[in-house]
Amino acid sequence: MGVEQILVPGSNCWRVERAHRAACLVEGEEYFAAFREAVQHARHRILILGWDIDSNLRLMRGKNGDGGPLGDFLNEIVSSRPELEANVLIWDFAMIYAIEREWLPVYRLGWKTHRRLHFHLDDEHPLGGSQHQKVVVIDDAVAFVGGMDLGKWRWDTSEHRPGDPRRVDAAGNAYLPYHDLQMVVDGPAAAALGLLARRRWESATGQSLPGPEPRGDPWPESVVPYWLEVDVGITRTEPRYRNRPQVREVERLYLDVIAAAGKYLYIENQYLTAKVIRDALAARLREPDGPEMVIVVPLKTGGWLEQNTMDVRRRALISHLRKADRYGRLRIVYPDVPGLAPDHISVHSKLMIVDDVFLRIGSSNLNNRSMGLDSECDLAIASAGDPHHSSGIIQLRNRLLAEHLGVGPDEVQAQFTTTGSLLATVDALSGKKRTLKELNDQSHLDPELEALVNSIDLVDPEAPVDPEELAERVIPEEQGRPASRGLWSVIVTLVVLFGLAAAWRWTPLGEWLDLESMLGALDAIQEHPWAPALVLAAYVIGGLLVIPITFMVAVTAIGFGPLWGFVYGLAGSLLSATVTFGIGHFMGRNTIRRVAGSRLNRLSQRLAERGLLAVITVRVLPVAPFTVVNLVAGVSHIRFKTYLLGTVLGMAPGIAGMVIFIDRLIAAIREPGFYNFAITIVVIIALVGVAVLLRRWVLRRRAAREETEAGD
Repeated sequence: MGVEQILVPGSNCWRVERAHRAACLVEGEEYFAAFREAVQHARHRILILGWDIDSNLRLMRGKNGDGGPLGDFLNEIVSSRPELEANVLIWDFAMIYAIEREWLPVYRLGWKTHRRLHFHLDDEHPLGGSQHQKVVVIDDAVAFVGGMDLGKWRWDTSEHRPGDPRRVDAAGNAYLPYHDLQMVVDGPAAAALGLLARRRWESATGQSLPGPEPRGDPWPESVVPYWLEVDVGITRTEPRYRNRPQVREVERLYLDVIAAAGKYLYIENQYLTAKVIRDALAARLREPDGPEMVIVVPLKTGGWLEQNTMDVRRRALISHLRKADRYGRLRIVYPDVPGLAPDHISVHSKLMIVDDVFLRIGSSNLNNRSMGLDSECDLAIASAGDPHHSSGIIQLRNRLLAEHLGVGPDEVQAQFTTTGSLLATVDALSGKKRTLKELNDQSHLDPELEALVNSIDLVDPEAPVDPEELAERVIPEEQGRPASRGLWSVIVTLVVLFGLAAAWRWTPLGEWLDLESMLGALDAIQEHPWAPALVLAAYVIGGLLVIPITFMVAVTAIGFGPLWGFVYGLAGSLLSATVTFGIGHFMGRNTIRRVAGSRLNRLSQRLAERGLLAVITVRVLPVAPFTVVNLVAGVSHIRFKTYLLGTVLGMAPGIAGMVIFIDRLIAAIREPGFYNFAITIVVIIALVGVAVLLRRWVLRRRAAREETEAGD
């Protein structure tokens, strides 16, 4: 089967549906303007699926910009039309991405919104995955699909001008030039995408959304169609989760198209790490008459985490491809703009054009997780022998190469017509001020670290991660531990748990754990000579009873004031952590797994590495109850001194902030007035600022420590 007729529903795509009009939107400037126009014509329902969203995003900028943020815009549109509803479904993201996302999307797009603007965070995916589809549907009549979320750091123009004053986020912070693509379709293709979005909403919320009756035409007026009456393939990745089967149409279509390519493959992608893609491309490069390949990637990916994981794996894949390139048909390049160094263009697009007859644009990266773990949605057009459909694909190819090479689309087409070769065209037009440069990554990592990153599938998994397997990697098997010891551990644990259950049910213990009772107990021991020992003992007992550590610190701060509240809070936390660490070490991994259950799995999901930084991370970003973290740490390979130091560094700032906040809050309550309330507000702002800085410090330090601490 030729690549121009490659789409097969049920195999490499979900459905093939007719679009009366279809177009490509290059860069955020075009997409956000088109999105805004389409939403202004919405009458029944707006559906938004995304990895990210930012209510403060300014859709229009410059002379024609209205300056209004996305959240206000959606509120105004919905509130002005009684029949209009909007549903926003965003990935319930991992904390590792918190810095680059809006902190309170539920507040910005939940509590503050109109009652017909519905917002939900979607966590219906397996361990380690994400909801990566980027789909917007207006009245089931127009739909947008591609690589761009309605998030911050996405807006840019095709010029990617260094220092462009419009390229700033809501806080006024400049960000890197950003290159990405989106498709817009109407007709039955848009209706099918509406069905996909409604199914996602129902899966995440349990609420079924009715399909709208077709009416009106929300097609954005500024968008000139590339294609008329064209069939569009919708291809997905959906991981196996609960009762949902796995869908790997994205991977299948990539492999089918690479195998069928005749003359050339033109690829743009944020990542290049997928093993199946590596093998498929390498196989074609080894053929004497295989296709030419031009692959556009960013010089570097986003932050330190990606640069020390995904870029390392990309370097290994590129090395593999270049060794397979026996006939000189491969170019792996990045776009360069004069005056931009040391910055670079963040290439975020997910594009493949083949032989002038096939196009795909969507959310899927060329990494392992897009093949089977993250949800993805791409659109594809195969010309099926129609020259009008091929002309739209050629138009986009010329436009993109012209942008990257600093020339006009006509010059690209003239060169391609003369040479008949994609490689020859790129080589002939390269070398100007704005150009595509060969990627030659000369960065050096410690060889052991590089080998480790390339060997760990958890860095870029292609299938859901088994919690038990992840726990095995974090917590080692016991060696040489007598069976009787494990048996007695289980017996003692069961006796203690049943005893606690009985105590909570039939003794005053259940009534004791309230603020008034605990403050009364503190009043009784404050003046006692053994007060310090009693407070520390209370922390140990509280840890054994799995009483929240924040509750105990708060009570201590109220009873003893900020100074001694901090001293007792930190000392008590450390003593409780030490005791429960020892208990975990004695009981062993299997027993702790039985006791902690799903809590252990959630903790294992968040742990990225053993060592000091891992302990600091779980203290700064608490992913499981204090006692559970301590028990799990006790059966891991973390050294006790490292564990204790990480606990101090991770908890001290939080305890200090809590006691200061409580002290100021009590002052404001006792003596209401502008001064005390103002001081309380200042303390809250300062605590939030410290939290942001501490989180950033944790993330930066991880890169520096990866050479000495164990990996994933």
